[in-house]
Amino acid sequence: MRVLGVDPGLTRCGVGVVEGVAGRPLTMVGVGVVRTPADADLGHRLVAVEQGIERWLDEHRPEFVAVERVFSQHNVRTVMGTAQASAVAILCASRRGIPVALHTPSEVKAAVTGSGRADKAQVGAMVTRLLRLAAPPKPADAADALALAICHIWRAPAQNRLQQAVALHTAQGVRRPQTPHPSKGHPA
Repeated sequence: MRVLGVDPGLTRCGVGVVEGVAGRPLTMVGVGVVRTPADADLGHRLVAVEQGIERWLDEHRPEFVAVERVFSQHNVRTVMGTAQASAVAILCASRRGIPVALHTPSEVKAAVTGSGRADKAQVGAMVTRLLRLAAPPKPADAADALALAICHIWRAPAQNRLQQAVALHTAQGVRRPQTPHPSKGHPA
């Protein structure tokens, strides 16, 4: 499985591609950051993020895209930029028919470090160890993108089984509608 992880942001949008399957050693395929100037017009920044993500999709051909789920922060301006960059990543993947998964920061931290409260240094250290890198990817946005990809690879099999079970249950419910039995006092 090849996953593009996206740590969304307008100034620095972390991107990282990891390949592998749960239970086996993983391989980093690429890591980087899509940057936009803070003083540029919002529209131009969003186009730059889109072009950067499109380049990563073209070059690495991921099977899945894992994006950090935007959560409420105290700084509304930061949340808006993160949400806008997140939407661009989701749009780019969806336009190509690539499945997108959203993972919360605490979910990613727990998957990679064992603690949902890990700090950036702990995440970077574990990404370095798990991918057998010489040093933690810099900046932290790049390491976070790799952590998102790792989280998705490790959690996707369980999530897929759950989704299949729900779909099967739903399909069975649609095929076998409940009808009142005539002997239970209902008009025949």
